Amino acid sequence: MMRAEDQGSGRSDVTSLLSQMSPQLVIQRATNLHRRIQHHIDTLAPYTMERWGFTGVLLVLFMLRIVLAHGWYIVCYALFIYLLNLFLAFLTPKFDPAFESDLAAQDVEDGAPGLPTSATAASGGLMSDVFHPPNAKDDDEFRPFIRRLPEFKFWISATQAILLSLLATLFSVFDIPVFWPILVLSNT
Repeated sequence: MMRAEDQGSGRSDVTSLLSQMSPQLVIQRATNLHRRIQHHIDTLAPYTMERWGFTGVLLVLFMLRIVLAHGWYIVCYALFIYLLNLFLAFLTPKFDPAFESDLAAQDVEDGAPGLPTSATAASGGLMSDVFHPPNAKDDDEFRPFIRRLPEFKFWISATQAILLSLLATLFSVFDIPVFWPILVLSNT
């Protein structure tokens, strides 16, 4: 609705609202929204079973949508390839002892003295302390398993991917017809 003083100037409420918004105000509101969302996500951290239960329900809803609608196979395929990638990153260690020689070679490339041999760890290269801390025994050393992708980040990424896939099934533009043997043979 236009006021009497706005009618004379020809400005509507929308244009006056847009003229009052500054970039700083938009950035401030976006930052506040991000903080609120992050706070709610952080409060979910201790509830592992509930989080994964919610994600499982979302995945079942997605699969029901795919099966009952007989479509969006490309979206389903992409989602499960992404979930498999996340799962493999979750299972692999952050520091793999099999790559110790690669780290020694990286020390040489970064300017550490010596050649990339087992003696590089003793010489104190840049990455050599990852597997051989100074003055540590190899046979009695405890090395905890540190995952490449932590469980919480795995859950967040999986849930976001499933929600995005559910959203994609609402639009027919993503329902691309696919001959299913192409999807099966593309992995071999």
